[in-house]
Amino acid sequence: MNDVEMASAAAATAVVDAPRKRAQVKKAPPVTKREPNFNVVIWNDNEHTPEYVIEMLMRIFGHSGAKAYDITWQIDRMGKGIACTCHRELAELRREQIRSYGADYSIADAQRVSMRATLEPVG
Repeated sequence: MNDVEMASAAAATAVVDAPRKRAQVKKAPPVTKREPNFNVVIWNDNEHTPEYVIEMLMRIFGHSGAKAYDITWQIDRMGKGIACTCHRELAELRREQIRSYGADYSIADAQRVSMRATLEPVG
C-alpha cells in the first residue's frame, strides 16, 4: 500500500469510528404536582367546654395557649374553626385524634361524645 492508500484507509476508519453526534434533546425536568392542602375543621357543640377545646388543641396540634384560645373563640362564635391546614394524610390523622380524644370529663351530664371534626379542601 502506498502513502495515499494508507492515508485514505486511515481517514475512512476515522470516519467510521468517529462518534456520531446526535442532536442533544434536553428533557424538561419532571413536573411535580403539589398535594392539595386540607383544613381540619372543628365544629361547635354544647357537649364540650372551652377549656376542654383549648387543652385538646394544645395537646394534639401543639398550639400555644393564645392560639388555642383564638381557635376556640372562633369555634364558639362562628360555629366552626380551623385547627390546622396540612396535607391530606396528616389532616386525616389529626381528625381521628380529635375524634378519639374523648368526652369532656368536666361536664357531668354530657352525652360522652367526642368533638366533631371534618376536612375541607383548601381553595
